[in-house]
Amino acid sequence: LIVPLALYIAWRKKNKLSSMKAHPSNWGLGLIIFSLFCYIVGYFAEIHTLSSLSIVGAIAGITIFFFGYAILKELRFPILLLLFMIPVPAQIYSSLTIPLQLFVSKVSVAVTGLLNVPIYREGNVIHLPDRTLQVVQACSGLRSMISLLTLSAVFGYFALRSNALKMILIISGVPIAVLINIFRVVLMVLAFHYFGIDLASGIAHTSFGIFIFLLAILLIFLVKGVLSVWDAKAANA
Repeated sequence: LIVPLALYIAWRKKNKLSSMKAHPSNWGLGLIIFSLFCYIVGYFAEIHTLSSLSIVGAIAGITIFFFGYAILKELRFPILLLLFMIPVPAQIYSSLTIPLQLFVSKVSVAVTGLLNVPIYREGNVIHLPDRTLQVVQACSGLRSMISLLTLSAVFGYFALRSNALKMILIISGVPIAVLINIFRVVLMVLAFHYFGIDLASGIAHTSFGIFIFLLAILLIFLVKGVLSVWDAKAANA
């Protein structure tokens, strides 16, 4: 969905772009050649992240070469938005996933323990009297965090004028993703302990995950609403 959205954002600027004079620069050709070199290196070395980054760099270089820096500045957000298409490198993904798994497991057990649920944790494995649950990599919250960062960036672009508030909204996607994932694990434990409902597998797990993600989007909207008030006050001042 990123490419259509980036194209739509660029299309919305068509009137302003048509009124701007192009100032082509040969520096863009240098960036294109460098990006192509990085793509070839990434392709043969199987460094997929480098190959993906080089495509975005080539798009920026083409813009500079044919239209100039002013046009690139005007199109910087839709071009930078393309970066959210690039998967997180496996090394970074692994290094972030394990700490998130343990943190979510630890906090979830602490919260459910306060609710008088007999529970015990070993690493990322949660033990109940009649069931053992495991907070696997998919439950670390990293994937939803990336999705929320993307949505926060888009919401901030359309709803806020202050760059500082836009950055705050984007960063808020990180704690929201972690907190909502803890909430999900706690609800799964409570549902099984008190009602015998298994939300850890099957259609119930998928439906529950969708509900939790929609709740996370709602929290992003709430944060955006608060920041919009501050943004309006700053604009009036």
